[in-house]
Amino acid sequence: RAFGPAPVEDLKWWTGWTAAQVKKALAELGTAEVDLDGTPGVILPDDLDPVPEPEPAAALLPALDPTPMGWVRREWYLGAHQAPLFDRTGNIGPTVWWGGRIVGGWAQRESGEIVHRVLEDVGADALAAIEGAADRLRDWLGAVRVTPKFRTPLEKELAS
Repeated sequence: RAFGPAPVEDLKWWTGWTAAQVKKALAELGTAEVDLDGTPGVILPDDLDPVPEPEPAAALLPALDPTPMGWVRREWYLGAHQAPLFDRTGNIGPTVWWGGRIVGGWAQRESGEIVHRVLEDVGADALAAIEGAADRLRDWLGAVRVTPKFRTPLEKELAS
């Protein structure tokens, strides 16, 4: 319910089950099929009501956050930004989100400053919202310093 609708491929990946086990579990739940922009997905049958499009919002998510790590296919929210945001073994670093998509990355410097870079043109409203999110994160972290164990190219560059 919390992560749906989802492609069956992701359910298999999340659980580590075989395709047959996933098929059996979905049959027992009585899921409904939905179209996810050309990819078939499933959803619980009592969760079919349309959801209004939310207002765009900025978020700075930490390295290895389950939101960007939780999908087999990432192009629908990642775009062409994989190289600077992932390490060589597939771990994602800290990400900047706007409107439900990854648009950049962020890091914390030794001074506590939160720095970020957007990797596409997001417009002035998005940049202002991202700056506000960075300020709130800096204030929330206070004296705490965050250095991901798995460093990505963009995070290393920004942190220096």
